[in-house]
Amino acid sequence: MARDYYEILGVSRNADKEELKRAYRRLARKYHPDVNKEQGAEERFKEINRAYEVLSDSEVKARYDRFGEAGVSGAGASGFSTDFTDSFADIFESFFSGFSGGVGTQGRRRTGPVRGDDLRLDLNLEFREAIFGGDKELTIKHLETCETCKGSGAKPGSRPQICSTCGGTGQVRRATRTPFGSFTQVSVCPSCNGSGQVIEEKCPSCGGRGQNEVTKKIKISIPGGVDNGTRLRVSNEGDAGKMGGPSGDLYVFLAVKNDPEFQRDGINILSQIKISYLQAILGCRLEINTVDGKEELTIPAGTQPNTVLTLEDKGVPRLGNPVSRGDHLITVEVEIPTKITPDERELLENLGKIKGERTGKGGLEGFLGNLFHQK
Repeated sequence: MARDYYEILGVSRNADKEELKRAYRRLARKYHPDVNKEQGAEERFKEINRAYEVLSDSEVKARYDRFGEAGVSGAGASGFSTDFTDSFADIFESFFSGFSGGVGTQGRRRTGPVRGDDLRLDLNLEFREAIFGGDKELTIKHLETCETCKGSGAKPGSRPQICSTCGGTGQVRRATRTPFGSFTQVSVCPSCNGSGQVIEEKCPSCGGRGQNEVTKKIKISIPGGVDNGTRLRVSNEGDAGKMGGPSGDLYVFLAVKNDPEFQRDGINILSQIKISYLQAILGCRLEINTVDGKEELTIPAGTQPNTVLTLEDKGVPRLGNPVSRGDHLITVEVEIPTKITPDERELLENLGKIKGERTGKGGLEGFLGNLFHQK
């Protein structure tokens, strides 16, 4: 007894066309005889094709649902439905890079100059290096064109020969017979690796590769304002191209180290300072650190805890516009002592009395409690 077609495809009887197509593609890839060499794979592949051929055609499917195999005997013998042939073509193209539909179209692999590969290098920068930029010397390894053979790979005085396996096309073609006709599989020539040429006398310097790995030092310029993840491109410092092709590029990815004193927020610099409660009450002028060096900062009288003071134009230069800079934002932390001397207490109590006479709220606790919440 023939197996149920829905069971073959592993779908329910309510499956729509898209679900049927997905199931068919998955199974056809798995059991295609050019992919699966296990015993019985070809019969399973034919069974899957038959199930999808019936269920993908709405009229044939309706007859099958009503009468079973008897209702579709001979269905599809004169040809496949459009959905079925399109799906098979999609699947077959996923197996083989060259899908010629049995026509045997001739194609020639591109064997001209090939651009070299791009390279990546990760570079760590100090915090201030990222802000102000500068020149950095790097040591890199990349492939350069062999000076002895000028990239041909052949011994000086000789030249590469046309590959006898592929006739210089760089490709080999193999006809594949399926239940649906003959198809042509195109693959890279194993003798010349797709170049169309073979080297009989190899260059002694590069061993026939046409390239040598070279370690060299280069100098790059880091612009001011770079940040984590910034990518710099250094032209023509990647691997050399083959057959006279251009070199690839070197991409330098930047990572910025943390600084113990400063943080960065876009183009602004953030830092914190601690002052005494007396400095907060009376105000003062302090010398603080910035990325540019020492700068004088004015603390206004009555400064509250967590007040943010700004030094304009002392932040990070805008990338690409170093004349424009962000600001340095300083968060003020006020240190309130846990213990005071008797003399300090007496002075503070006197201040509290004066404050109380003016506001109606006297006492040391009231004075200290309100001191850092109002100016």
